[in-house]
Amino acid sequence: MTTPISSPASPLELIQPDMQRVDQVISERLTTEVPLVREVAQYIISAGGKRLRPALLLLVSGAINSQNPQRHTLAAVVEFIHTATLLHDDVVDESTLRRGRETANERFGNAASVLVGDFLYSRAFQMMVDINDMRVMQVLSDATNVIAEGEVLQLMNMHDATIDEAAYLRVIRSKTAKLFEASARLAPILAGADAHTEALCAQYGQALGTAFQVIDDVLDYEGSADELGKNLGDDLREGKVTLPIICALRSGSDSQKALLRQAIEQGDVAHLDAIRDIILQTGALDAARMSAQAEAQRAIEAAKQLPVNTYSAALLQLAAGLLERRS
Repeated sequence: MTTPISSPASPLELIQPDMQRVDQVISERLTTEVPLVREVAQYIISAGGKRLRPALLLLVSGAINSQNPQRHTLAAVVEFIHTATLLHDDVVDESTLRRGRETANERFGNAASVLVGDFLYSRAFQMMVDINDMRVMQVLSDATNVIAEGEVLQLMNMHDATIDEAAYLRVIRSKTAKLFEASARLAPILAGADAHTEALCAQYGQALGTAFQVIDDVLDYEGSADELGKNLGDDLREGKVTLPIICALRSGSDSQKALLRQAIEQGDVAHLDAIRDIILQTGALDAARMSAQAEAQRAIEAAKQLPVNTYSAALLQLAAGLLERRS
């Protein structure tokens, strides 16, 4: 009789010692003789957050029974790339609040945020070179390029009320899910695993990242600013067409659709309460959550094919828990 593998109370508990080592690598590699670079980088990195991307790399490493010592460096690389995208995103989006406090661009200015983002990108690539593995370089350089393409795609889609679900998914699979996918793929590459295992890990990461972003977009209309640590309605103000809006446009009345189109095209948040009511009345949040559930299930199916241990159990728990996310 097979002994069932128990799940930890929190999926991230398993990797706390590893995450502490990653924090140490981050601290060591943020060294610079330019005080402003250090100050801005430390400001955003110390803001907290779940650090899901480096955590994903570490959890997948455990799931495939790999303890490659380079995993901590690569987890820090992933966090640097993610942090660089946040710095640039907040400038492009003119955001003022992230994780409950001022964005770096609000505190230090746009120029400093963009340039420190560039520093983090270049530092990440220096660290990749240290790994001395061309497959690692390929995966991370491709991911960084795809993320940039996703940012441009999103910019092109701004204030366009005709964007459909396929176009939306193309953006988030590039802009958000690609780094999740790369993080999960790096573990089997470091371990020298076979192509099938690598494909399963990559599928898990992409599906998890897609579900994560869909839920994030749902919370922009469902949560509260205190819970989310960001301003509600930011997506609408920026003219971003996210899945809740797309679902509402599919099933709303003519007058409801007209108000939604006006808000998207003009970045108008004056009627935010009415728009949230429309999204609720049309069942758009439920429809969007169903889409996230389908992606989470894809992640679960991939994780079920990995070796059975506490780490793969944590991956299953992480995917299922996304659907309960409230912040």
